[in-house]
Amino acid sequence: MTEPIRRVGVIGAGVMGCGIAAHFANAGVEVVLLDIVPPKLEGDDRKDPRKRSAFAEGALEKTKKARPALFFHPGNAALVRTGNLEDHLDELANVDLVIEAIVENLKIKQDLFTKLEATCKPGTVVASNTSGLRIEDMLQGRSGAFKKSFLVMHFFNPVRYMKLLELVVGPDTDPAVLARIVRCAKEQLGKGVVMGKDTPNFVGNRIGCHSMLLTMHTMIEMGMTPEEVDAITGPPMGHPKSASFRTADMVGLDTFLHVTDNCYAALEGDEEREVFKAPEFFRKMVEEKKYLGNKSRGGFYQKTKEGVLTLDPTTLEYRPKGGDEALIKAMKGIKGSAADRVKKLVATEGKAGEFAWKVLSRALAYSARRIPEIADSVVAVDDAMKWGYNWELGPFETWDALGFVETAERMKKDGVALPASIDTMLSKGATSFYQGRDKVWDLNRGEYVARDLDAREAPLVLVRKGDAPVLENAGAVAWDLGDGVLGLTFKTKMNSIDDKVIEILPQAVAKAEADFRGLLLFNEGDAFCVGANLFGVVMAAQQKQWDALRTMVAGLHSAVQGMKYAKVPVVAAPYGFTFGGGLELCLAADAVQAAAETYAGLVEAGVGLVPGGGGHVNMLWRALEGIPDGTNVDLQPFVARVFQNIALARVATSGPEAQEFGYFRHTDGISFDRARHLFEAKAKVIGMSDAGYKPKAPRAYKLPGASGIATMTSLVDDMVLNGHASEHDGLISKKVAEILCGGPGGHTHEVTEAEMLAIELEAFLSLCGEKKSQERMQYMLMNNKPLRN
Repeated sequence: MTEPIRRVGVIGAGVMGCGIAAHFANAGVEVVLLDIVPPKLEGDDRKDPRKRSAFAEGALEKTKKARPALFFHPGNAALVRTGNLEDHLDELANVDLVIEAIVENLKIKQDLFTKLEATCKPGTVVASNTSGLRIEDMLQGRSGAFKKSFLVMHFFNPVRYMKLLELVVGPDTDPAVLARIVRCAKEQLGKGVVMGKDTPNFVGNRIGCHSMLLTMHTMIEMGMTPEEVDAITGPPMGHPKSASFRTADMVGLDTFLHVTDNCYAALEGDEEREVFKAPEFFRKMVEEKKYLGNKSRGGFYQKTKEGVLTLDPTTLEYRPKGGDEALIKAMKGIKGSAADRVKKLVATEGKAGEFAWKVLSRALAYSARRIPEIADSVVAVDDAMKWGYNWELGPFETWDALGFVETAERMKKDGVALPASIDTMLSKGATSFYQGRDKVWDLNRGEYVARDLDAREAPLVLVRKGDAPVLENAGAVAWDLGDGVLGLTFKTKMNSIDDKVIEILPQAVAKAEADFRGLLLFNEGDAFCVGANLFGVVMAAQQKQWDALRTMVAGLHSAVQGMKYAKVPVVAAPYGFTFGGGLELCLAADAVQAAAETYAGLVEAGVGLVPGGGGHVNMLWRALEGIPDGTNVDLQPFVARVFQNIALARVATSGPEAQEFGYFRHTDGISFDRARHLFEAKAKVIGMSDAGYKPKAPRAYKLPGASGIATMTSLVDDMVLNGHASEHDGLISKKVAEILCGGPGGHTHEVTEAEMLAIELEAFLSLCGEKKSQERMQYMLMNNKPLRN
């Protein structure tokens, strides 16, 4: 029971089963994916092995092409073997874990578990992905040994992207089995584990469905529109931008109605059972109109050539988007931290504040009344909603943000029922659920208790040492992170690179060389770095400030190359959007510790430019560094691949895919759990220092010259000729080819890094002067998408 999970069986090749299989494969775990034999096979087809496994095989092929991608890289699918339950059940005899994700039918699940008990080796963990069936019912007729190794593993869809994994044990589950699965979930899959109780829809969906249905009922009661509600229940409430109804459209309205109906049927003793009764308009949407959301011809919203339409819940007809413009505008004006936003929202006078209070007061009280029924702690409920629904604040964190005492008193005044545990808090003088990061109120014990925290998940604000930063300017700040590591964090919008960031980079390198063991580039926010400050570039270009642009690019070159040849190790910790200059910083670093969800690429062509931060030379370094010195190798294919990456602005959609693209090294680390990203990145700096780090020496490249330029640009010329690229795309591509081939003149010749950087600088400046490039930059700034002119 202390061994890692190395081989997994997944039964059921539907959306959830394939998502589970894909993510285990992402973690390097072998998977056997089984489904039933297609029931309509006849004659010789029933003897055809491939056709007998067509359900699982077809589902895997579909999963490879899924968007958003479920595999980190399509090659990970090689770890998944498919089969059927009649011919290949014996393959489960040698797995460590079996997860069933089949139809929610009690009899079918019971029959499956009978077969698994006869097939699996002793000690194999068997798990169900159910969300509606009780463990006691599913395990009728099973032996004590089987029950000891059984539990519920409830993943959230899409499995790759949703951090939440709810674990539910039965009365006979061996604690060692639970501990093994918890380790697997956290260490191998990067999941956040919430321990739930064996109750309908467990934790996340119980609270989430209540909140969503309460929102629907209140909308109808107050005569509001979906646009108005989404304006309130998005960022102002500390929820995702997709808010309520756009989220429902993405999930699938039929899926949500199914979960809702399960809740209503099962929760006969719930004091708010009627909330779980789907509004009549919603049932008609799904069952009569077949409006299922994004996967159908519409849901609450419908995309058309003329724009986005909104469903009128009173007529069930689509109309142009509308709603109270003043209300919607006011909601967009609510800024600040999540705690500040929700407090401002509830304090807003008028319909918006009234709606928010009606929904939140009942939802928060309902969450409190569910402890200990669905979970034992407020932390479990908060984590479930943050990890499973992408809320910024869980219910009890939201209550704290509003003020625990005043919110409870207002609830009582309004007749909102509170449990005795809240009265106990008030009587004992508690003023919040959370006391800092270390303590939380235990509603069962009626006192503050220490939280069970993983030291590896400490945030930057707690890791940094001292009262003042080591370095700081308007663009970035450097802190002592302890253990001899200096951490540099940007402060700009979307962590973009401006003149102040360029200014502090060499200062941070010099300080690290003088007083620290290494330097870590660690940013916070939604993006690691989206590249250069495009507004500053286009303004300078339009005003023909060529000297200023030259100084900026030369300064960035100097800063990046200073990182590359620093006397101490430099590690970058990318995540999220890592575009343009953000990726160039990673290319110059000695090592990368990337979040699994990193989306990286040199995308400058989309705004009419070429990379201007050493991206050409350092991506080429990555491509060629594994070739032994003196080897007689044709470099043209390597250069051509780098050319395609830059000219076509290829974006890797995960950290592992960035490794396959050559943006990161295969020796670079991948952090599955962002909560541990800082710890793991810092450990990489320390490890490199302890291993006896030595700085690199500059190198020269034998580049193909004019012949290479001709070969590479011919590809783009064909695309222009066939209408797949514009003439301006062709111009940009030629500039990329010239840089990578060492300039437009001559045959294969040796080119230094300084020479390549000089060519890059001139190409960047020349494109800044092009009208079409300026149009692309302006369009991106105004529309947040590229212009292909």
